[in-house]
Amino acid sequence: MSDGKVVDESKAISEIVQRLREQFPAASPESVTDAVEYARATFSGAKVRDFVPVLIEKEAKALLAGRA
Repeated sequence: MSDGKVVDESKAISEIVQRLREQFPAASPESVTDAVEYARATFSGAKVRDFVPVLIEKEAKALLAGRA
C-alpha cells in the first residue's frame, strides 16, 4: 500500500468517527472510537483496501446501534 492510501484511509477513519458521533449523540465519544477501532481491526488483513472505510463505517454503525 502506498503512503498516500494510508493517509487517505486514516483521514476517512477520522471522518467516520466524526459522522458516527453526530449520528449517535447518546454514545460517548470513547464508545464511538472503540466501535470504529474494533471494526477497523476486523478488516486489518484485507488486501484490497479501497472499500475498507465503507465496511468499517457499516460495522461500527451496527455495533453502536446494538448498544443504543
